[in-house]
Amino acid sequence: MLNIQNLTKRYGSKTAVDNLSLSLEAGEICAFIGHNGAGKTTTLKACCGLLTPDSGEITIDGMSIREKPIECKRVMAYIPDNPDMYEFLTGYEYLNFVADVYGVSKADREARIQELGTLLGITDALGGAISECSHGMKQKIAIIAALIHKPKLILMDEPFVGLDPVAAHQLKNLMAEHCAAGGAIFFSTHVLEVAEKLCNKVAIIKNGKLIAYGPMDEVRGDSSLETVFLELEEEKA
Repeated sequence: MLNIQNLTKRYGSKTAVDNLSLSLEAGEICAFIGHNGAGKTTTLKACCGLLTPDSGEITIDGMSIREKPIECKRVMAYIPDNPDMYEFLTGYEYLNFVADVYGVSKADREARIQELGTLLGITDALGGAISECSHGMKQKIAIIAALIHKPKLILMDEPFVGLDPVAAHQLKNLMAEHCAAGGAIFFSTHVLEVAEKLCNKVAIIKNGKLIAYGPMDEVRGDSSLETVFLELEEEKA
């Protein structure tokens, strides 16, 4: 579903991501963990086509994001850590705009908006301008927008930030259901307890380099994910 081979991205003299390789198959949820500035957001943006790598190859559902960006984006979704939306639109207008982009039928989009809006507790606010929404409400709208076309691959950057406990719980359920249905999710998070319980795969990055990667049970071993992460951070210092 997602295959990253030897990804390298530089900003001037700084190497943000250094020769990173990993892959996700259908049904897998992979947590992407690392300190601030480790290269997580750069990697995610490269995967969805927002950044062009200096070297390496990224394929989504067997297609190169470099050679077939539109085809790749049809089968994926990206939720950034700080959603940028057309704030002069209402929630409904924005979601209908996104549905138009993906060619979602009127019946399907209405059902999807109602289902996800109710689940995340934001239906009553969708008629108002996005500019009047809190960060958490904007995050919920971004989640609905990302899921409206039922993507195969979902990329998320700190998706739980700003969500209330009920919405965070519902998002975790949605993520589990998505992968149980054959989808895949690659997301960054600092909430290690969530990653440990939710994910069957984990990747740990430090200073642009992948320092641990594999099935959650193998990487964690008999310890907690937090313990493993802290030990690896110290070892690689």
